Amino acid sequence: MPTTIRLDAETENRLNALAKRTGRTKAYYLREFIERGLEDLEDYYAAEAAMESIRRGDERTYTLEEMRAELGLDDRAA
Repeated sequence: MPTTIRLDAETENRLNALAKRTGRTKAYYLREFIERGLEDLEDYYAAEAAMESIRRGDERTYTLEEMRAELGLDDRAA
C-alpha cells in the first residue's frame, strides 16, 4: 500500500546516510521502523488499557506471595 510521509530535514538526512552506509533502501528502514514501532505501540496501549481496568476495579492484582502460594511455590512448604 503506497503511503506518503513527511520527514524533517535532519531525519531525512539521517535516513539517507543510513541507507547509503548499509546499502539498503530508505523504504526498507521505514518498513522496519513502522513494524517495530507498531508492535511497541500495540504493547503500550494494551498495557494502558489493562492499567485503566485495574484502576476501575474491573481487575485485581496479586502480590508475589499470593502467586507463589497459588502456584505451590511457597518456600515455607518445602
